[in-house]
Amino acid sequence: MKRFICTVLVALSAWFCLALFATAGCEAREIDCTHSTITVRVYKSGFLSAFGHNHEIQAPIQSGQVKESGDLSVVMRVDALKLRVLDPEASESTRAQIQETMLGPQVLDADRFQEIRFQSTEIEPRGLGHWIVHGDMTLHGRERPVLFDVVLKEDHYRGSVSLKQTDFGMKPVTVAGGTVRVKDEVKIEFEIALMK
Repeated sequence: MKRFICTVLVALSAWFCLALFATAGCEAREIDCTHSTITVRVYKSGFLSAFGHNHEIQAPIQSGQVKESGDLSVVMRVDALKLRVLDPEASESTRAQIQETMLGPQVLDADRFQEIRFQSTEIEPRGLGHWIVHGDMTLHGRERPVLFDVVLKEDHYRGSVSLKQTDFGMKPVTVAGGTVRVKDEVKIEFEIALMK
């Protein structure tokens, strides 16, 4: 009887150690916000679009985690108030005007809807270093499903996704009586590094 009890205890101990090891291996890793980038590209359109210019916006990641094994997942948060218009071809005063419009009630309404959030719902492996990520994007107080490809290159997860502003309750900006306007669809490019 003692031998049976010892055998059971050894088996339970081994199972417990394996379970601990498996759990440790599946822990989420924090996103390295300093070495990760999100860039939003907004393109012009309209009859006089030659007189406008495209917009390049930096969106610093506030926090996030990636689970690379087990049940794969990713979550990221961006503070809408931290978005910055880069637009290298625009003057400083023009950039300031665009920045004010972007954060104001006409577009992001960042004072009311400060958090931009992405949470994966499913991640499909598509070969070595390649995945299709399904998830929910919360922007401007609205949550919508999104889908995009991700590749792992030089220890960075890279990809892009296109969104329509109107899907999130935002109206694309127009100027000059609508002869210059921004397109409804914007492109979000990202390069994500994880903490060592």
